[in-house]
Amino acid sequence: MFKSGRSLVLFVAALFVGVGAVYPEDKAGVRSDRNLHIDIPAKLDKEANVAFNIDRLALNGDMPFALGHLELLVNDYREMNAKGRIIAIFHTDAGHVTLDDTAYNAARHVTTGNPYKGLLVGLMKKGVQVELCGATAKAYHWGNDDLLPGVKVNNDAMVRLTQLGLEGYVQIKE
Repeated sequence: MFKSGRSLVLFVAALFVGVGAVYPEDKAGVRSDRNLHIDIPAKLDKEANVAFNIDRLALNGDMPFALGHLELLVNDYREMNAKGRIIAIFHTDAGHVTLDDTAYNAARHVTTGNPYKGLLVGLMKKGVQVELCGATAKAYHWGNDDLLPGVKVNNDAMVRLTQLGLEGYVQIKE
């Protein structure tokens, strides 16, 4: 794919520059004296319900983009006084994010505990409804007692996302 090491380095550098925009607290190398003009000021005047469809984790280092994007949206809602619900539906290869430390360790073959639990609990405290797909839980032999407190289980992520779409939720695919 890359004909030279220089091409690979440029690709990786471009990737990291793009990633930095997702997490504003990561300001390494960003010039603060640059002006930015917003051409399209997005706002939420009506109730805006959002369903995050999270079936795998794309990572910025060890931070899943989905959790960063959830946090950004929660903050945007607060700053805009926006009304609406945010539901995060974890399934397939991302279901393990919803597990407590013991179940996470067993599922991921580690001894560190769930590194995402603080972020997930924080999002739930800010009003995000976190759901785990019941079909995913069954496939991995997880029970309700394996989940972080506050995580709800739906019967099937695909049916749930369809239901929410019919109810007017906007789906964000993570």
